[in-house]
Order: sequence, then C-alpha cells, then structure tokens
Amino acid sequence: MKKLIIFLLLTSSLFSQEKKDTLFVATDSLMKSVELDVSLTAKDSVINEIAGSFFSDKDLRIIDSLLVQEKFNSALIDTLVYIINDKDITGNTNLVLTKDLLKVRLSKLNAKTPFNLAYNISLEKVINSYLLNRKKYYPALMAKAQYYFPIFEQYLDQYDIPLEMKYLAIVESALRPKIKSSVGATGLWQFMYGTGKEFDLKVSSYVDERQDPVKATIAACKYLSQLFTIFGDWDLALAAYNSGPGNVRKAIKRSGGYKNYWNIRPYLPRETAGYVPAFYATMYIFEFAEEHKIYSEIPMFFNFQTDTIQIKRTISFDQISEIIDVDEEVLTTLNPSYKLAIIPFIKDRNYAVRLPSNKIVDFLDKEKEIYALADADDAQREKPLPKYFEMDKRIRYKVRSGDFLGKIANKFGVRVSDLKRWNSLKSSRLKIGQRLFVYPKKLNFSPKNSSKDKETQSTIKGSPKVYVVKKGESLWSISQKFKNVSVDKIKKWNNIWSAKDLKPGTKLNLFKS
Repeated sequence: MKKLIIFLLLTSSLFSQEKKDTLFVATDSLMKSVELDVSLTAKDSVINEIAGSFFSDKDLRIIDSLLVQEKFNSALIDTLVYIINDKDITGNTNLVLTKDLLKVRLSKLNAKTPFNLAYNISLEKVINSYLLNRKKYYPALMAKAQYYFPIFEQYLDQYDIPLEMKYLAIVESALRPKIKSSVGATGLWQFMYGTGKEFDLKVSSYVDERQDPVKATIAACKYLSQLFTIFGDWDLALAAYNSGPGNVRKAIKRSGGYKNYWNIRPYLPRETAGYVPAFYATMYIFEFAEEHKIYSEIPMFFNFQTDTIQIKRTISFDQISEIIDVDEEVLTTLNPSYKLAIIPFIKDRNYAVRLPSNKIVDFLDKEKEIYALADADDAQREKPLPKYFEMDKRIRYKVRSGDFLGKIANKFGVRVSDLKRWNSLKSSRLKIGQRLFVYPKKLNFSPKNSSKDKETQSTIKGSPKVYVVKKGESLWSISQKFKNVSVDKIKKWNNIWSAKDLKPGTKLNLFKS
C-alpha cells in the first residue's frame, strides 16, 4: 500500500500544485489509518471501538481522489494529452486533404476495421466538406466523446460489436442525449418510440429512457446485433439502422442482389445514401484528428468522475442541489433522462441519480435531510406532482366546447401531427363530443389560473418580514425557523426557483400564514 501511495506522489507531478497538495494529505491520512489498523488486536476490535478503525467522510473523499488520480495516470487514458497540452486551447488550422493521402489513410483504417473503408469519390467529398466547413465544431464534440465513448465501448464490447460503432452516435445525435428529430426519434441513438419500446426503453411522464446514455446504448447494441444477424455485414447493418431493414432488403433486390453497400447505395432512400459516408467521415476525422490539428476541449467530466445512487423516494434536482450544493445544470447534464428534473421512486424501476463522485459522500451523509425536504415540499405543495404514467397507455379524450387540436396536443404534451396520425384525421376540424385516441406524454393537473392566484394570495397576510440570508443557510433551514413557513412558500413569495439563487446577503420576504 505504501509503495502504491509513493508511486501516486511521483506521478502526480503531471498535474497542478493543488492536486499535489491533495495527494500529500491523502497519503498522510491513509498511512496513519493503515498503521492504526495494523496495531489492532482481535479482542480490541470486538470489545472496543478504537479511533481509526472506521473510515471518516474525509477518508472516503481522499479515496475517491486517489481513484480518480489513478484513472488519470492510467495508460488507457490516451486522450489525456489533449488536456495537458497547450495546443488544447489554440485555434485550429484548415488543411487540404489530397486524394493520395486520403487513400493511404483509409487503407490503414480499412486494415483494422470490419467496415468497408475503401477509397470512394463520394466519401472523399464528404470528408473534405466536413474538414472545411465543420472543423470548428469537433473540439466540443470530442470533449463530449471523452465522457460518452467509455460507456459505448463497454457495451459494444459486451455485445461483440466493432468498437468503431461508437461513431454512429455522433452521426445520429452529435452526442446530445435530449435531441429529438422532426419525426420523433429521440436520444443519443435516435430511437423512435415503437423501436425503443421493442428494446425495453420505457417512456413515462417523468422519464424517457431513450435519453438515458446507458439504457439507450444497451438497446442500440441489441438492435445492431439483430441487424448484423440478418444481413451478415456491418455496413448494411448501419444502413438498416437508419432506414429500416425493409428498405435495405428492397435496395439489395433492386440492385440485382448485391450485398456491398456502395453497390446498393443508389437504391436506398436519399437520407440513408448519405448516412454511411457520414459515419465513415466521422470515423476518419476522429482517428486522424491530430494530423488535421483538431484537438479536444476539456470535458466537463470524465465518466469515471461520476457515480450513481439509487433513490428511496421521489426527489427533485433542486432539492438535491439545495442540500448538497451541486449545480442543477450539472444534475441535468448527468441525468438527461428525467424530463421534469424529478427522479421518481417507482417499484421495480430502480431509478438512480448520477452525481460527481466527489458529491457521493455528501449525498449519503445528508440523504435523510434531502428526503425530509422532499416530504416538507410535498406537504405544502399547492398541486400534486404529475402521476407516473407510462406512454404506451392509450386514453380516449372527449372533445369539449372550445377545444382545437393545438390545445389538446398541449394538454397532453404531444404534437398535432401525432393526434392526426393516431386518429386518421385528414383535417384539423373537430366536433364537440368527438372522441380521440391519445398516448399522453404528460397529464394536465394545473388548476385554472384564477384559482391558483387565489390560493397563492391566501397564504399572504399583512406586511412581510424581511430576512437576510446568512452564510451556510438553505431554504430548508430558514423555513424551520418560522411557524407555518415552507420552502415552497418562500420560493413563491420571493420568485426563487433554484437553490443557486440563494446567496449570503439575499433579502427574503416572509409573510404570516
């Protein structure tokens, strides 16, 4: 153990002085802990609790720091050069890619991948176009890739799929987990609702698992494996992922039976005809990024700097943020599948929150406080949270006076085009009493505005008491100092909707209720 810690001290010279100080403290603390453990006897450990026989919160944070440090020092982190090199923050220079050079590089790629990366004039045009017109976008994209690619590679390897398939997610979504196409395909791997359901991706009023990086990646691996089993070729599996296996099968037939992608390409839908070359071009640019002077920005997180905790009751991002002081933007970035910034507690679903690893101890230490805040918010809430509602549950809606398709669509969180498709409507005309089939994405629980205003006003009596926020205080701790004052009321009285808006010196209006 001592040798390992000494090794960490030596290797830490790659990082900042602050990191060195952290490691020095960590080493000292852990070595003392080890010495104490060695000195314990069996009877002492049973009869008496001796100082040093348990890990403190400080020790756990030190362990996390060492684990992350080990990851950074690992030879597997080959992208670390982008972080510690000055060229990370310099501009990129456009280079012209010649045909002969492209042929040589594609030949190198082709030799180590099952994809057909032989030179093709169409591919050359796409690669040159990307390098000339989209080059400035790649540094940010590569930063996202440093977070997502380890997730993708883990499951691609598990399902025996070429690791290069990770570039497919860039073509599909540009690594934006919440992106939705005009036809409803959603998430990193762009699953339509029906296809996602086929591969066990749940969509509810709270959660869209198509936006969950891990669950969606597993579903994509299952689908790609299925397509490869059908066609026996990864290029055709790619084309089928985009256009559907039926279109690829028809293209093969129309081409006279060819199985090579480039031979059936003229018979594929227009979008798919450009899909596979875009995948090849993306693979080329990522594999030869340094040769084109394209360098990654520094990512917000590496995946190994995060961890998950399964929740024991429904909680919201702002409640977590308030108690353990983690930015709601960070929670949104790390937990893209929660549509309402609320993590529901549902039996047999095992929903979890992903946090920066240095906040895991804080969450566990203050878990009861977070749940207590959630209980208090629920008790004072003027309207209930939306019920958990699966999206595959169809309801029938009766058209009322004043209804129109846009109003109904907004009520249930769907599109007008969806309502027309579900009900085979050729126009937007509706009749009172007409019944429509709806697959809702939300349920409307909002009371009428006038009622809501009255309820809000009823909680306000007399002139407000001005309270100045002190350092270390939260909405929860302030609410406990006053009778019949809840966190929810403080938020409404002062138009505060995020815990990060609360700072020392902030003046709050508090009313008698």
